[in-house]
Amino acid sequence: MATVHVVLPNDIDDPAEPSGGNGYDRRLCRGLAAAGWTVREHAVPGDWPRPDRAARAGLASVLAALPDGSPVLLDGLVASCVPEVLAPHARRLRLVVVVHLPLEHDAEAAALAAAGAVVTTSEWTRRRLRDRYALPADRVHVARPGVDPAPPAPGSPAGGNLLCVAALAPHKGHDVLVEALAAVADLPWTCVCVGPLTRDPGFVAALRRRVTGHGLADRVRLVGPRTGAALHAAYAAADLLVLASRRETYGMVVTEALARGVPVLATAAGGLPEALGRAPDGAAPGLLVPPDDPAALAGALRRWLGEPDLRRALRRAARGRRRTLDDWAVPATVAGAVLAGTAAA
Repeated sequence: MATVHVVLPNDIDDPAEPSGGNGYDRRLCRGLAAAGWTVREHAVPGDWPRPDRAARAGLASVLAALPDGSPVLLDGLVASCVPEVLAPHARRLRLVVVVHLPLEHDAEAAALAAAGAVVTTSEWTRRRLRDRYALPADRVHVARPGVDPAPPAPGSPAGGNLLCVAALAPHKGHDVLVEALAAVADLPWTCVCVGPLTRDPGFVAALRRRVTGHGLADRVRLVGPRTGAALHAAYAAADLLVLASRRETYGMVVTEALARGVPVLATAAGGLPEALGRAPDGAAPGLLVPPDDPAALAGALRRWLGEPDLRRALRRAARGRRRTLDDWAVPATVAGAVLAGTAAA
């Protein structure tokens, strides 16, 4: 196999700022290495996707130093906002951009046009990019995230251990979640919210006030980021994963929950229905509601908490879906094929 140069945000391994995109990039690098590629990582400093002049210059320097004809895999947060940095190298290097979350602006259109190929993490994202930018179908490829196998979570009889795993930021919809929880405060539950608290401090402060105002301070816990054993323990203790996202390209936390047989209540935003999928018998391993609709989310929570038959059915479907999930070798194989094809071209 050839050498692939991977251009990553500088916070790729920051335990205080875990993200699905960073986790995907890290696993993709490992998977490519396991498949025989020589992986050279280049973590570029900067506030991506809002780079200043120094960050742009740093990226330009990295690309300029790479040998002609090199396959280069770039994280979309870095690549999609700097077409003027990519364009001078579009013919000299074999550029492949991994798009986790479309930025949807003119700069991204120009950046993706300069790339030899694009890898997305869901079919929903592929359609979105092709519709918005008229990209040729054969240049946009889907490499859905894999998931690590995990033991099934035992679950509690009443199903009241709710878990939300997402950075606390407006697009993740924690404000909607709190309003829905307030509407079912007459039922027994607790909700642990795992995720970085630093992305939008103003939003987090307003969320804390909202939680306190509804009298839920002893039932809704904002515990900050969790990784490794602590994150595994959070999933193992959960009865239901709840995700109130306003937008989402895939939702790796959905398949992480399903890998443990934990059902999911999520919005039907973006690629979340794709991540939820179905069990082999066609049963849904969770419930989907419209985004930005606290009443609908509250109604689904009330059903989950109040209907034992529904809990049993969803848990059975989640354990069935658990057996169908791909491991991380699958997206690495897809990305490797894209890189090899781009280099050959």
